[in-house]
Amino acid sequence: MAIGTQQDSDEMMSEINMIPFIDVMLVLLIIFIITVPVIKHSVNIELPQASMEKVLDKPQNIRLAVDAEGSYFWNDQRVDDAELASRLRAAAAQDPQPELHIRGDKAVRYERVAQVMAAAQRTGVRKIGFITEPVSP
Repeated sequence: MAIGTQQDSDEMMSEINMIPFIDVMLVLLIIFIITVPVIKHSVNIELPQASMEKVLDKPQNIRLAVDAEGSYFWNDQRVDDAELASRLRAAAAQDPQPELHIRGDKAVRYERVAQVMAAAQRTGVRKIGFITEPVSP
């Protein structure tokens, strides 16, 4: 009986064909050789240093309340219509500009709130918010 030849065609081959395994291993080796330098490559950069100090660049919000009689209150201080316009102009000139939070009484006429919004728009105030109370269940 000779090695590597098959005398009887009914005999099963009992050897494992190693050629496909070697091909797969060589392909994997080539892939790893190519990808390892790419994985270890890094870019040297200098990151900026940060401090733990709190930055206070945001101005305080303006609370403008309108009571049931239509009177204006600038941060809990009563103001008349002429003084309100001058304060709105001064607030619009600040950089960064503060937000105007309007809190209107539910009994006040809408006209008084609309007048304040129009005055804020004329003076250049860009950020206006409304304060409301949530509905209790």
